[in-house]
Amino acid sequence: MNWKQLALQNRKATIGFVILVLFILVAILAPWIAPASPTSMEFQPWLRPSKAHLLGTTAMGQDIFSQLIWGSRLSLLVGFSVGLMTTFLSLVMGLTAGYFGGIVDGILSAITNVFLVIPGLPLMIIIAAYMTIRGVFPIIVVISVTGWAWGARVLRSQVLTLKNRDFVLASRVAGEGPLRIIFSDILPNMLSLIMANFFGSCLYAILSEAGLEFLGLGDVNVVTWGTMLYWAQNNMALMFGQWPWIVAPGICIVLVGTAFALINFGADEVTNPKLRRR
Repeated sequence: MNWKQLALQNRKATIGFVILVLFILVAILAPWIAPASPTSMEFQPWLRPSKAHLLGTTAMGQDIFSQLIWGSRLSLLVGFSVGLMTTFLSLVMGLTAGYFGGIVDGILSAITNVFLVIPGLPLMIIIAAYMTIRGVFPIIVVISVTGWAWGARVLRSQVLTLKNRDFVLASRVAGEGPLRIIFSDILPNMLSLIMANFFGSCLYAILSEAGLEFLGLGDVNVVTWGTMLYWAQNNMALMFGQWPWIVAPGICIVLVGTAFALINFGADEVTNPKLRRR
């Protein structure tokens, strides 16, 4: 049975992919499926959920359902962008430190340890608070810079184990270069860890972006699930009975997080024979 068959038969991975694909489609089709502009203030404020406004309107007369749809775009963009950046940084640091060892390992491990010792959330908040440029890109950079260390440490440990295996030693004896050994012999045996690092980073990014935006440390003028929570809290949505303004983006964040977790569990079962169910 190949990996494709296992992935199709793995319920966790299938459910996770279905949820994630649905959100991706919503984000792509936002201009066509959103009933109104997310920034339009043409409606009456504090309208309750109805056929005209499925989730009601905000304190400024904006359609909450439209904001929810448009917010998926930037929230998912932040998640996938940070996932790619942190995975790349973790791979570079972990592979280099683990394979070459010696003084290279010592220097890179010291840098990694510094980022591991400093609490990620406070560091992220401090950096975001002192940044003069507000927007989605600075948030991506902040989350990526503060979130790569754990993945680098895990990947380094795996490289230290793999580089002493017989097939790697055979490649060295055959005269293969370090780059060829890393990309041909070591990386293919780390796919499950790399996928776990990527999806974990995506989840971490979406939660972190929502947290930073909720604290007002991002660009509150753009529409994301995090900025929806920020404006709902600032305008005391619960006090006015407008619970969808807070609950809806929270549910979306939870569903996307669940999707990433299920895909992660499914990837572990697909790539690790010990976890495969007969």
